[in-house]
Amino acid sequence: MPAPQAASPAGLMAGQVAAEQAPRPLSVFDLMRIGIGPSSSHTVGPMRAGRAFSGALAELKGPTPSRLVVELYGSLGATGRGHATDRAVVMGLAGHEPETVPTLICETLWQQVEAAGALEVAGVGAVPFAPQADILFLPGRVLPYHVNGMTLTAYCPAGGEILRRTYYSVGGGFVMEETGTPEAPAVRALTTAAAAQAHATPAPYPFSTSAALLRICAREELRVADVVLANELSARPRHEVIGYLDRLRRTMSACIDAGMSAEGELPGGLGVRRRARALHERLQAQDSGPMRAFAMADPLRGMDWVDLFALAVNEENAAGHRVVTAPTNGAAGIVPAVLAYYERFIPGANDDGARRFLLAATAVGALIKTNASIAGAEVGCQGEVGSASSMAAAGLAEALGGTATQVENAAEIAMEHNLGLTCDPVGGLVQIPCIERNAVAAVKAINAARMALWGEGRHAVSLDTVIETMRQTGEDMLAKYKETSRGGLAVNVVEC
Repeated sequence: MPAPQAASPAGLMAGQVAAEQAPRPLSVFDLMRIGIGPSSSHTVGPMRAGRAFSGALAELKGPTPSRLVVELYGSLGATGRGHATDRAVVMGLAGHEPETVPTLICETLWQQVEAAGALEVAGVGAVPFAPQADILFLPGRVLPYHVNGMTLTAYCPAGGEILRRTYYSVGGGFVMEETGTPEAPAVRALTTAAAAQAHATPAPYPFSTSAALLRICAREELRVADVVLANELSARPRHEVIGYLDRLRRTMSACIDAGMSAEGELPGGLGVRRRARALHERLQAQDSGPMRAFAMADPLRGMDWVDLFALAVNEENAAGHRVVTAPTNGAAGIVPAVLAYYERFIPGANDDGARRFLLAATAVGALIKTNASIAGAEVGCQGEVGSASSMAAAGLAEALGGTATQVENAAEIAMEHNLGLTCDPVGGLVQIPCIERNAVAAVKAINAARMALWGEGRHAVSLDTVIETMRQTGEDMLAKYKETSRGGLAVNVVEC
């Protein structure tokens, strides 16, 4: 049995164990997690790193530090302000977690720390801290292991180091901690003992490629969701798995509802106004007023609602509110929008279909995550929006009764037609073009699923091939198009 660190999801991503040698694929508990916006790699991951550092500092039981310094490298340094990386680290140091941090803390802690000139570090006490001076943005320096690197250092009154730790936010909220030396670099995953144990438990149907998954489905006469569920149940009790799937659904639905009811301007200085509430009111008025007959006759009416669902979620994400990382925050609106389309527009939609949707989406997300990347800083937005669109297409095809080959085909179509998509957020904010991009990708996922269901699952390009192509494309992509805000729309749109 692999060591717990190697068996962890982040360890799998780090290459500590090859995907084909892993005891189990990544789980729905890994791929879809509840956190806050606006970014899984730039907000959720750094918050977890900050909390890990405060915990390590507390364990030392040494003198109270006289200063804390946070250094943000590479992509974290380039777009950290727009992605609220600085605020996330502060919340993590204060002991908060992405899954449970209260909205009030998100909105007020930063101002409190600035006013006090000190931060109440969890388990340590009040430490002098001036965010403007003690958080350093260093976009020109990229650490060897990953472009999303950060170092936290606590100093004693005499000026020496009490503790210094380097972390890497590798996408989807996963964090690696550096444990080696410059001469002998090594990393380990930040993970709980329970999660490590779950990942060390061999799955009945391990797969690391879509070809292997299809062989299992054919041999065992199972659909994709059946394979994923069997793997989940081998590590956790049924009530826990079903409960988590339903919790994800509730959170996604609540996020849509929150986005449809909120109004005003999004934070960050771009002056982007929320649109979801006004669109919702217009659609409701048309569906119940004099225009009802026309609206009901419009064959593309459902597309307007899907756009609305995705916009609502991503406006909530841009505001730093609660979302489901599916598989990232920048692409958090796609899976919920397509799932809402299934639940609200498909006759006969039910709980089982919605759960199957999420399980099939998990299979695809796991393949992409372990064989390529979901991090915009590594492969551009094809890894975020492209991955989410592919997951949603597979989920919808599964929920609509698709065969394993049709589900794989749906995922392939969606991913193939997001190849080369750059990550070029204006102002480093997850707003332009991110919010609209989620809406377009959600509709694309539905189209991909419908195309796949019209066929028999036979196609020239496999999902494995398109995932590998995405990886290669990401490697070839210039760094200015990979979440640095140094190219594309980020430099060609005037910030107002």
